[in-house]
Amino acid sequence: MRRPTGTPMEPLLREVTGRVLRRHRHDRDERLVETARRAGVSSQYLSELERGRKDASSEVLAAVAGSLDLTLLGLTTEVAAELGRRVAPRLRSVPVVRVNPAGSSRGPVALAA
Repeated sequence: MRRPTGTPMEPLLREVTGRVLRRHRHDRDERLVETARRAGVSSQYLSELERGRKDASSEVLAAVAGSLDLTLLGLTTEVAAELGRRVAPRLRSVPVVRVNPAGSSRGPVALAA
């Protein structure tokens, strides 16, 4: 996917998720192999998740989050907050477009590029 010249790149969801997972693992002073064992994944796979190289299923994310004493909701809340901090300053001038606002009698709207 190409972006117009000069448009800043938003961080990928998997990259931010990986940073949050790694931060929690480091806060526990834990090695990859320990967290991976509890989560039921390989340490290589967990490493790829933390580096933002792999998109994990919700089941895997829940298992890894649980191994770090996080809920899936807690993990996604932290990821959303970090995305907001990174992206919000760049998007202040971007207009908000509401599709199917509350109270609208129309059905869902699908947009095609």
